[in-house]
Amino acid sequence: MSDERGGGERDTPEDRTRRTGAVPFDPAVPPPHAEEDSTRVVPRDHAFFGHPLGLLTLFGTELWERFSYYGMRAILLYFLTDTIANGGLGLPDDVGNAVVAAYGASVYLLSVVGGWLADRMIGARRSVLYGGVVIAAGHVSLSVPDTRFSFAGIVLVALGTGLLKPNVSSMVGDLYARDDPRRDSAFSIFYMGINIGSLLAPILVGVAREIGGYHAGFAVAAVGMAIALVFFVAGRRLLAGAGEVPPNPLTRADRAGVVRLVLLVALGALVALAIAAVVSGGFEVTTYVDALSYIALAAPVATFWVMFRSPKVTAPERSRLRAYVPLFVAAMLFWMIFEQAASTLSAYAQDHTELEIFGHTVSPAFFQSVNPAAIILLAPVFAWLWVRLDDRPPTAVKFAIGLTFAALSFLFLAGAAAIAGDGRSPWWVLVVVYVIQTVGELCLSPVGLAATTLLAPRAFKGQAMALWFLATSAGNAITAQLVQVTADASPPAYFGGIGLVALVCAGAMFAVAPWVTRHIREGADAA
Repeated sequence: MSDERGGGERDTPEDRTRRTGAVPFDPAVPPPHAEEDSTRVVPRDHAFFGHPLGLLTLFGTELWERFSYYGMRAILLYFLTDTIANGGLGLPDDVGNAVVAAYGASVYLLSVVGGWLADRMIGARRSVLYGGVVIAAGHVSLSVPDTRFSFAGIVLVALGTGLLKPNVSSMVGDLYARDDPRRDSAFSIFYMGINIGSLLAPILVGVAREIGGYHAGFAVAAVGMAIALVFFVAGRRLLAGAGEVPPNPLTRADRAGVVRLVLLVALGALVALAIAAVVSGGFEVTTYVDALSYIALAAPVATFWVMFRSPKVTAPERSRLRAYVPLFVAAMLFWMIFEQAASTLSAYAQDHTELEIFGHTVSPAFFQSVNPAAIILLAPVFAWLWVRLDDRPPTAVKFAIGLTFAALSFLFLAGAAAIAGDGRSPWWVLVVVYVIQTVGELCLSPVGLAATTLLAPRAFKGQAMALWFLATSAGNAITAQLVQVTADASPPAYFGGIGLVALVCAGAMFAVAPWVTRHIREGADAA
C-alpha cells in the first residue's frame, strides 16, 4: 500500500529531525534534550515473534487505524455521489472525484505538519493519540445520518490522519537500538499489519454498506479506529517511553521564526482560496477543492525554489538537486495514477464493471483490496529479486519502470473500456489493473525515500523528506483538477489520455536515467 512509500524507513529521532526540517542536522551536535532521550531504556524482551511487546502495540494500532482509513476511503466516493434518497450527498460525479482527490492531497500535506508537531512540540506518542481521537470523531460524524456532519467528518479524518500517519511508524524505530539487527524484521512485521488492515477494510465496510447503507459502513470504520485506540492506550507501558519526548523541541529563540512561518502559510492559504473563489465565481465545494489543489501544487515548487536559491547549498549539492527534479516529477505522476483507486477507479468499479465473481456478487469496494493482497504476495518476490540482481537496475531506471507500469495499467483499462462499449468490463479487468499498478509501486516506492536522502542538500534534509511526501499530495491535486476538466470524457478517452501522457514521461525518464544515476553516485560518494 501507499504507506510503504518510504521503503521501510527506519526512523530515529535524528532521522525525524532531518525529515521535518527543524534545523540542519549535524551528527556531531546532539539535538536539544538528547540527554533526557538517551536515558530511556530500550526494550530488550523478545515476547512478540522475537521482538518487544511494544511492537505488538504499534502493530495492532496501525492495523486497525489503516482498517478505518481504507474502509472509509473505499466507500467515500459512492457516498458523495449517490442520491440523497439513497443516503448519499448527491454531488455530481466529477465533483465527488475531485473531493476524494483533494482529501488524499490534504492527508499528505497534513502529514508534514504532523511530523513537525511531533518532533518539535508534543512528541510522537501524543501526536498518535490525539490523531487517533480526531480520526475516531471524524468516523463517528460520518456515521451520523445528517449531511451537516458529513464534511466535518471528512475534515476531521484528514486532520487526524495527518497527526497519526507519520509518527506511529517512527515509534517502531524507537523500540530498538540503532545497531539492533531486528529493526528490518520489525518493520516487515509492522507493514504486514498495514496491509492486513487495508486488505480487510474494503471487504467488510463494503458489506456493511450493502446491508445497512453508507452510515453503517462508516460506523464499521469508527469501530476499527476505536480498537486502534484501545491497543495504543492499553499498550502504552510496553512502549518504554518511545515517542514521549520531542527529539528537537522548540526553544525560545525558535518562536519568532515559527510565528513568521505560520503567518506565511496562512497568508498563502488565503491567497489560494481567493484565487479559487475568483476562478469558480463564488464559494462552492469546488472552490475549496481548487484552493487545496493550488496549495498542494505550490508547496513542492516553493520548497525547490528555496533550496536552489539558498546560500547554504553548495554547487555540487545544487547539481544533485537538479537530478532529483525528474525523479520527483516521475513520482508525482505515478501517485497521480495510483491514488485514483479511491476516485475514478472506484467509479469504474461501480458503473462499468461486472460485480459477479464465480457466481457471487461483490461490493464495488471489494476491488480496493486487490492492491494490499498483491503487496503481500509480491513484496517477498521483489525483495528476493533485488537481492539476486544486486540492487540493479539503478534508482532512476526503477522510477521509469514504475511509471511505465502505472501508464500501462491505464492504457489496459482504456482498451478494456473501449471493448466493453456501453456494457460492463469483466471483473478481472480491474484486478489486472491493480496488480499492474502494484508491480509499479514495488519498483518505485521502496527506493524513493533513499534517493531523496541521498540527493538532498545537507542543510535541507528535513525539507527533502517533506518533499517526498508532497509528491503524493501534488499527484492527488492534479487528479482533483483533471476530473473536473474531463467530466464529459468517456472512460477510454480519460484513462487512455492519462496513460499515453504518463508513458511519454516514462520514456523521458528512461532517457535522463544515466544522467540522474551519475549524480546519485556522486551524492553517495560525497556522503
